[in-house]
Amino acid sequence: MGTAGTQTGAMKPPAKKKKTEDPELEPLCCCEYVDRTGERNHVAACLCDCQDLDEGCDRWLTCKSARPETCERILDTVSDRLRIPWLRGAKKVNISIIPPLALLPVFLHVASWHVLLGVVVLTSLPVLALWYYYLTHRRKEQTLFFLSLGLFSLGYMYYVFLQEVVPKGRVGPTQLAALTCGLFLILLALYRAKQNPGYLSNAASNDRSLIECLNKKGQEKTKGCPATEAAGSLNNRTPKDEPKGYSRTAAGSPAKVKEDWCAKCQLVRPARAWHCRICGICVRRMDHHCVWINSCVGESNHQAFILALLIFLLTSLYGIALTLDTICRDRSIFTALFYCPGVYANYSSALSFTCVWYSVIVTVGMAYIFLIQLINISYNVTEREVQQALRLKTGRRLLCGLILVQLLGVVKCSK
Repeated sequence: MGTAGTQTGAMKPPAKKKKTEDPELEPLCCCEYVDRTGERNHVAACLCDCQDLDEGCDRWLTCKSARPETCERILDTVSDRLRIPWLRGAKKVNISIIPPLALLPVFLHVASWHVLLGVVVLTSLPVLALWYYYLTHRRKEQTLFFLSLGLFSLGYMYYVFLQEVVPKGRVGPTQLAALTCGLFLILLALYRAKQNPGYLSNAASNDRSLIECLNKKGQEKTKGCPATEAAGSLNNRTPKDEPKGYSRTAAGSPAKVKEDWCAKCQLVRPARAWHCRICGICVRRMDHHCVWINSCVGESNHQAFILALLIFLLTSLYGIALTLDTICRDRSIFTALFYCPGVYANYSSALSFTCVWYSVIVTVGMAYIFLIQLINISYNVTEREVQQALRLKTGRRLLCGLILVQLLGVVKCSK
């Protein structure tokens, strides 16, 4: 017994020493991180040992085109190594949030140099944003670009307003307080809209009860199955509109419970719930996936999304009116927007006028989204159902895409 005790006591220190020598078990310092290959790396080695980058530079120097897969690997490597020092390891920075922070002030300052530069820059900005939207939407990827663009635009417009408009003395404390309050309300509504839109959880008990229901010999009654009630009665979906792996049966089939079975999430969806291919999860009463909040708009956050749009429109219009009244005095808002002589005489008024036009472009786009949402709500349809009707060619849009009509009238939801 004594010999065994001494042997076990002698064996413990080497095991403890081995644990401290293992690099994977040692705590990370503020500049270290575990990269995508599972190895420890350092922030200072961000440009070291990158074969894909070396290959791309060699092909560029020899005037050869880089391969698409090489460019993707370079972007993956850059996004993995772009980190900032943090406690217990460097934190990864999403590369999609950087372009708005770096390019938006530069573009707006360049646009304020001359009216022609302003026209070119303010025309190209929406085109670039739409191009990037279709690029990411086609790849079904999540991106923080538009959320970063929206938040930074709010902050930068407010900064220009404080630096260039308020010192001119035309804006009173009450007006500044109202504009500031509107900005905080926008952020609060966006925070609420970023919450859970109504994700469907995969309950194991519901799955087992569903399988038992489907395997019952007495298929004449499916009313007692708990998944049947969750499936709902909105049966106008088609297989071509869903990803692969979705089970479909006829409406009159005894196994009607399979109608809304999602093979991706392994659950039965209630009526009007859909699977978001970008988020990778089913959402209750899904309206659409909004890139401006980088989340879905569903049953739980639809009201907050509408409220955020409304507050933004009111605050933006109020800020535009205050700015135009300051830099283009004795003119109406609409006239000053198109004819404001002497606005490019000094840099301060030119930058304010450029920011006004940028705000107008963004406001018009948000007003279009807000109007479509109001029309959809008035007819009790979601944007997802509208897009499905257009895809199936059972409806068409009128009045610049604001209203969707069918052969038998306006599209309405059965429930």
